[in-house]
Amino acid sequence: MFVLVNLKAYPCDPVAVAEAAADVDDDTDAEIVIAPQAAHLPAVADTGVTTWAQHVSPVEHGSHTGSTLAEAAADAGATGTLLNHSENRLKLADIDGSLDAAERVGFDTCVCANNPEQVAAAAALGPDGVAVEPPELIGTGTPVSQADPDIVRDAVAAAEDVDESVDVYCGAGISTGEDLVAARDLGADGVLLASGVAKADDPAAALADLVDPL
Repeated sequence: MFVLVNLKAYPCDPVAVAEAAADVDDDTDAEIVIAPQAAHLPAVADTGVTTWAQHVSPVEHGSHTGSTLAEAAADAGATGTLLNHSENRLKLADIDGSLDAAERVGFDTCVCANNPEQVAAAAALGPDGVAVEPPELIGTGTPVSQADPDIVRDAVAAAEDVDESVDVYCGAGISTGEDLVAARDLGADGVLLASGVAKADDPAAALADLVDPL
């Protein structure tokens, strides 16, 4: 199972979380990825944990103040990127452009979507993975696999109809090992989570509990 921990802009210690993730990753079959703020990419990557950018912009080298250049993220140690999170929505053409930017540097990619219909549209653009995340459940502690499991099943089916090679991840409200198992049982290849680890009093324990059922 793929486990992406998005640190968002939470006031956590990104290196401490990354070190905990690296330790847990050594003892589990899960693939744990940390997505910190862009400024923290080098420090997180130096821990040895797989490190992703929270976003890369649909731009090349040039006059693009405020953009996140894929080449810069790669130089900082990132090996993948999250795109179109509900807190950083993109137009379809910009998702496509950001995927092109990610491809230039060989990044793994995951495009977030609100529902199965958007999952299908995202899968058609050729990312490595898509994540279904109903915005109303993000940060609530109530996983979509519990609130509306059909969304996960339908998202898996929608992606398969478009491109069977695209992995499907389950996001929004994920925080426990039970949530992880439920997502897997619904057909998901992995999960996305944030506050369940980034805001935990003990991120190492939260990560260990998350992957323990595997």
